[in-house]
Amino acid sequence: MPLASPPPPVALTIAGSDSSGGAGIQADLKTFQARDVHGTCVITAVTAQNTCGIEAIHHIPLRHIRAQIEAVFADFPVAAVKTGMLGPARNVSLIAKQLALHPDVHLIVDPVMIATSGARLLDEAAITVVRQQLIPLAEILTPNLPEAEVLTGRRIHNQRDAKAAADELRDMGARAVLLKGGHGHGHTVYDRLYDDRGRQVFEHPRLPGMAHGTGCTLAAALAAERAKGIPLREACRHAVTYVQDALRQGYRLGHGGLTLLRS
Repeated sequence: MPLASPPPPVALTIAGSDSSGGAGIQADLKTFQARDVHGTCVITAVTAQNTCGIEAIHHIPLRHIRAQIEAVFADFPVAAVKTGMLGPARNVSLIAKQLALHPDVHLIVDPVMIATSGARLLDEAAITVVRQQLIPLAEILTPNLPEAEVLTGRRIHNQRDAKAAADELRDMGARAVLLKGGHGHGHTVYDRLYDDRGRQVFEHPRLPGMAHGTGCTLAAALAAERAKGIPLREACRHAVTYVQDALRQGYRLGHGGLTLLRS
């Protein structure tokens, strides 16, 4: 009788459900599967959305969010957690308090604030709680340029601004910041990692069009790599490469003109 294979590492996503299947919980679980980790999930919100936009959002009650988190941690050896769309301030605070009970878990915080369609997903009160309670727990924070500007209150026009914003985010408590450059300009995208060792830049060609779920997929891939024990800088490189490959193989569905990633 053949020996059973050892179980894969376990990663947890705490995020909203995307009915289009392109982002959120759906993208995270597909990415976990593709990166060879077992994916678990805590759903914070159920959205009615497609490639054209978000029609409605139902936030999951606090007691059910807490119950999901407790159920997963009670039964699985969670190695890494990725947070995405969290909802109102009370949800963010609860999630931060629950994650603080598990300080040995690699925490990747994707500060999801604005949907690709432009819908605002975090209000000012929730952003304050993200700054004060969630970011200090993060092993790595993965904002895009607009999110970093909201979190720091400073505009990012150049490399010097990017470093200043990353320094400020690390002063909030994040041990590392991966500042995504997809919202920048030019033919090349620069994703910049700032950590205790300094800066590491990942360069890749800017692909045409707009895509859905790139931020979720990147953070989920990073969580998967950290769950497997891959060092942070190498994990970032793998995650960036994975998203680029998924974009190159992406496809169009729906009427919104967005590229959906192929995991």
